[in-house]
Amino acid sequence: MAGAPEFDLYRLAEEHDLLRESVRALAEAKIAPFAADVDERGRFPREALDALVASDLHAVHVPEEFGGAGADALATVIVIEEVARVCASSSLIPAVNKLGSLPLVLSGSKELKERYLTPLAKGEAMFSYCLSEPDAGSDAGGMRTRAVRDGDVYVLDGVKRWITNAGVSDFYTVMAVTDPEKRTRGGISAFVVEKGDEGVSFGAPERKLGIKGSPTREVYLDNVRVPASRMIGDEGTGFATAMRTLDHTRITIAAQAVGIAQGALDYAKGYVRERKQFGKPVGDFQGVQFMLADMAMKLEAARQLTYAAAARSERNDADLTFFGAAAKCLASDAAMEITTDAVQLLGGYGYTRDYPVERMMRDAKITQIYEGTNQVQRIVMARNLP
Repeated sequence: MAGAPEFDLYRLAEEHDLLRESVRALAEAKIAPFAADVDERGRFPREALDALVASDLHAVHVPEEFGGAGADALATVIVIEEVARVCASSSLIPAVNKLGSLPLVLSGSKELKERYLTPLAKGEAMFSYCLSEPDAGSDAGGMRTRAVRDGDVYVLDGVKRWITNAGVSDFYTVMAVTDPEKRTRGGISAFVVEKGDEGVSFGAPERKLGIKGSPTREVYLDNVRVPASRMIGDEGTGFATAMRTLDHTRITIAAQAVGIAQGALDYAKGYVRERKQFGKPVGDFQGVQFMLADMAMKLEAARQLTYAAAARSERNDADLTFFGAAAKCLASDAAMEITTDAVQLLGGYGYTRDYPVERMMRDAKITQIYEGTNQVQRIVMARNLP
């Protein structure tokens, strides 16, 4: 049909189906075997990074002109979803690479993009995003990190908290106050800070409930001198860039939640078909069948909303803010319910670390919290009703 989109909400393009098959095969072969050990030891999933880089799946969103795959938003979602299906920690590699670098894609100069997106696309570096602070979580505009102009440089001082992949990433998009009087109305600016910049250091890894393979640490900025050329966009545009970034990247958290939920449902389905009680498979009992039906229903609803949001992200539609928040909120709530039910379906076994569903339940919880709690998402939705 003339004028038809490249993909619609009800049938994916063939290239998206092929991408899913290839990512799933890679995840099953190169990532899944290490997922339990990554969680148990709380170590960075180096095997996953190597496998994703070798297949050019670590940062598929980077535009082709900077050496990236130039994947559309739905393709990025599929990559994250399929990796999260076997290991949520590993899925944060492509997800956070997008989160950290998207401000450059949206607002950076061509020179800045070439300098930082090129090594990201090659797999030579990773990117993180520094917005939250000890006293500025949901209220991101309350940040205290300062950036003071000193000739051709800005001097950054402050602390950023809950920074995913901190210490592993080489580059950091940092939001800092450049005009305390204006704050969110033109007083916050964005900068690229390098791991090796003098004055940059990291706190101890947080001891977390889930996603234990993805290091979360504080980032300390102590008199860090950043060239003015590393400012992303114009001075005072940082907060607007940060919010635009989240409109797009909340969809990647929705994708992560969908993937975690799919992994839990897949495992639970297989288990109840094999496990026998009262002389027949547990899956033959109607109560269990109803649980599985509800899990599958919630999962598919979450997936469709996530894909709908991804389509809006690709087109940069006017209602993206609502759909990004809605997808993240619905998918993460569904993932928490589905993984909890998966643990229930395995009974006592589900409560042990010998089976993966308890890890999936722990991993699912963070999707309701980061990139804006689901309470904040509901505020965002209410303010942006279509």
